[in-house]
This record gives sequence, structure tokens and C-alpha cells, in this order.
Amino acid sequence: MLKMLKYNHKPTNITGTGILLLGALIILLPFWEMISGSLKTPAELYSTTIRLLPSSPQWSNYTGLFATLPVPRLLFNSIFVSGMVTLCVLFTSSLAGFALAKYSFKGRGFLFKGILSTMMFPQFVFLIPVYFILKSVPFAGGNDFIGQGGTGLLHNYAALIIPFIVSGFGIFLMRQFIVSVPDSLLDAARIDGCSEFGVYWKVILPLCKPALATLAVFAFIAQWNEYIWTVTITTAAPDLMTLPVGIQMLRGGFDITRYEALMRAAMTIAVVPSIVLFIFLQRYYIRSLSLTGLKE
Repeated sequence: MLKMLKYNHKPTNITGTGILLLGALIILLPFWEMISGSLKTPAELYSTTIRLLPSSPQWSNYTGLFATLPVPRLLFNSIFVSGMVTLCVLFTSSLAGFALAKYSFKGRGFLFKGILSTMMFPQFVFLIPVYFILKSVPFAGGNDFIGQGGTGLLHNYAALIIPFIVSGFGIFLMRQFIVSVPDSLLDAARIDGCSEFGVYWKVILPLCKPALATLAVFAFIAQWNEYIWTVTITTAAPDLMTLPVGIQMLRGGFDITRYEALMRAAMTIAVVPSIVLFIFLQRYYIRSLSLTGLKE
């Protein structure tokens, strides 16, 4: 009987492996097309003949990209802004999630539902109000004490960071994870003399590494790809321009055939930081998924 079970189990493994390999191929194919396209000539890019590899790799496309766009500056802006937003989201989400999960206070349920409701509204709904709020910050960017006369925070990195430092999804994710932390651990820390912030810092955060890693991946990638708000701010402050905005500038060129390969080269460079971050946090990310699946 055991031999029959083992025999019948092998085809299932083969089928499952085949499906996974097919899925991986489908996912990786666009990346391969992007990378190979960044090394092709315009004639090869627009040819009706499908080529998986360029006949003669055009490394000059990358040098041309650096000559056309200030890529180092764009990369720095993207990494700095995405990194700062991610750190802020991790802090605000974990702190708010801790309060909502482990403290009982009047209106907690209403507050949590209000936070969830923010995920229902698209970002562009708040674009104009947030723009004028940042423009009217007192004593910033030449403003007087009532927020008039200058540009406020619009012409510095704060304009790209502040609107995204709080995430409704992040608070929800951290709250759901922290709920599973035993209250006895928190009580033991309080008995040992920990303050409430000490309980959060020394007990909650170490136990929430998987959830924090998952949130870090989501927050970083979302901010890395952010375009609408960034292009609104950087129109008057080009020094703050990020890589997605730079790529869109190439797309807006008159000679699209010339810039097509440069765009693919820029997109190839753009995906590298996100892949590196995911590889670095992969074990925590997978552990978070495993723990989520075990919760009742």
C-alpha cells in the first residue's frame, strides 16, 4: 500500500513542479524582454521577427541613457525618498497597530474602521488639498506666520515624503499581526520595569520582524513606483525628480524610436533596488506568509 501511495505521489509532484516552472517562465518573460530589449537596436526592437537575444548587444544604450538623463541623481532621489517613506511607514504603522491591538479605549473600533476606510479612496482625490497644505506651512519656503508669501515645503524632499508617512494598509497589517502576540509577554515586560514605549520597542518590534519585512517590501515598491504626486511636485523642482518621472520624460520625446531602447535600459536599472530589497528580506517575508497561514 505504501508503495502505491509513493508511486501515485510522484506524478503529483511532477505536475506541480511543471506548473510552477510554467508560472515562473510567464513571470520572467517580460523581464527578459525588457533586459534584452535594452541591448537591441531600434531596427530589432520594431522588427516583426521575434528575437530572444540581440544579434549584437548595444551596450551604448546604457551610456546613452546616462548621457540623456541624470541617472545617478534620479536614482539617489528615488532611493532616498522611498527609503525614508518606508522607515516612516514602519514606525507609524507598528506604533498605531500596537495601540489598536493591545490597548482598550473609547472609540477604538470606530477609529480602526476609519483607518480601513482610507484605503477605499484613490490617491488623486487628496492631491490638491495636500498640495495646498504643504504650500501653506508657516515659516517654510519663505512663508510668513500664516503660511503666505512663499512655496512652503513644496520645493524640498519633505513634499515627497510627508504625504506618505502614514499607511492605512500598514496599520491594518501590523494590527492584525500584533493581536496574536500574547499579552503575558507584555505584562512580564511591564513587571520588569519597561515603560509602554519600552514594551513596544523591546518586545513588540522584535516579534514583528516578519510583518515589518513584508510591510517594508510593499511600502518601498509602492513608493518607488509612485508617479502622479511626484511629477506634480517636481514640475517646479526638477532637482527632486525620481527615476519613474525620468523614464516618462523619455517616453514623451518626439523620437520614440530613438528612446525606446533607452527606456528599457532605464527600466532595467529601476527594478534592481526592488529586487535587491526583496532578496534581502525574503526569509522574513516567507516566514510572515507562513505565520499568517497558521493563524486561525
